[in-house]
Formats: sequence, C-alpha cells, structure tokens
Amino acid sequence: MENIPPRPLAIIKVGETFDALREQRGDFEHWMAAGLGDTRLPVVVLDPRRGDQLPSPTEISGAIVTGSHAMVSHREPWSEATGAWLAQLVAHGTPTLGICFGHQLLADALGGEAGDHPGGLEIGTVEVELRPEAAADALMHDLPARFEAHVVHRQSALRLPEGAVRLAGNAFEPTQAFRVGENAWGLQFHPEFDAEIMRGYVDHLADALRAEGSDPAALRERVAATAAAAQLLGRFARIAEEHDALATAPPG
Repeated sequence: MENIPPRPLAIIKVGETFDALREQRGDFEHWMAAGLGDTRLPVVVLDPRRGDQLPSPTEISGAIVTGSHAMVSHREPWSEATGAWLAQLVAHGTPTLGICFGHQLLADALGGEAGDHPGGLEIGTVEVELRPEAAADALMHDLPARFEAHVVHRQSALRLPEGAVRLAGNAFEPTQAFRVGENAWGLQFHPEFDAEIMRGYVDHLADALRAEGSDPAALRERVAATAAAAQLLGRFARIAEEHDALATAPPG
C-alpha cells in the first residue's frame, strides 16, 4: 500500500510584531508553530505580501492566518487576495483558523464586515465567555465557561457572515470567536501570546495608551497566564491532522 505523506499545515504570515520583541522572542509564525505542539504535519510559512503563492485547498491539511498591524478595512491587494483564497478554503471544507487580523479577514471575505471597533483599542489579558453554541464545537468544546485570553486590536468583525455561529465574546467585544461552516474559525484573541509577549505589547504601546486615557501599569499588572486559550492551536492541529488522514486515506 502506498504511504502517502501528510499534507502541510500552512501558516499564512500577514504581519510582524515589533522589532524589539521579535529580536527577543521571534515572530508571529514562530509563536504559532510552537503552539501547535507535537504535530505529524509539516508546517510551512507563506507570506502573500511578498508574493508567495497560496496553495490549492487540496494541497494543504489546514491554514492559520496570523495577526497583523495592517487593517482589513484598508483593502490592500494582498489582503483582498488572501481573503478570496480563504473563501475557497471554507467552500472546500479545509480547516481554517484566522487570528486577530485573520479573524477579521475571514469574516469580511465571507460577506461580513470588518472595521474600527467603536470602543477603540482592546489590549491586555481579558476574560472571555463561551456562548452555549460552543459546547458542541470541535475547537471550543470543553473550555471553561469563562477563561482568560490576550488581546490587542483596534478593528473587529463588526458583522459576521450569514450562517456564522458566534462562539465566545465579552462586554467589549461580542465576537471573540466564531465558526463558519464546519471547519473554519476566527479568534479575535491571541492563543499564541504568552504573558511576556502580552506585556511587551503593553510596554510598546504605553505612550499611546496614556494619551487615550488608559493606565499601562494597571494593564500590565492584569496580564496573566492564559492556559485555556493556549490550547486552541494544538486543538486546531488535531483537527487538521484528522482532515488530512481522511483526505489521504486509500479508497475501500
């Protein structure tokens, strides 16, 4: 019997973290790859901003779209092209995970709307509450009803696509997580951040936060471990593995 190698899990890199933080801790794709844990899938990093070709839905086991300091509403050509590609993945049933910018892009590409959050910036460690719909969700099931997560965003998925299922939210951001179809998820929060990375964001943005009337010291003090949220990258890797195993299984 032919031994078919697993198809890669693609990390779609659409942004970079701050230079100082990257020098110390690496970048988005490194944090995400670490969060996937011990997966049998090869992991590839593709950057549509530099012209990397995005693969056919049949060529990968799944895809994760990173965060970015760009804005979905700016409609940059690489962003629009990546959104159109995400719609193809969803139509094919390929496991797809959008994080922060990726979350907003996924919603926008499928007929929802991304734009500036009316409340401005949400940053730090916040409490997220699961909705009842999460109980039967392949990614979010069995998480605590309320859990801590790291966030930093000015834009939001203001309107979800038709048929999307809202899975989690909080008082500031009603859509911290959603699913569309059976295999595509958006997470407004950052499961790939740890407490050190989150503090790095608060420190880097401290002057802007003070100018907006926030207290960076209090936000920094509030930063905590987010063990429940951190599970989600590994869970997504298992979903992609299962999808790959079914797709590459011999007939009969």
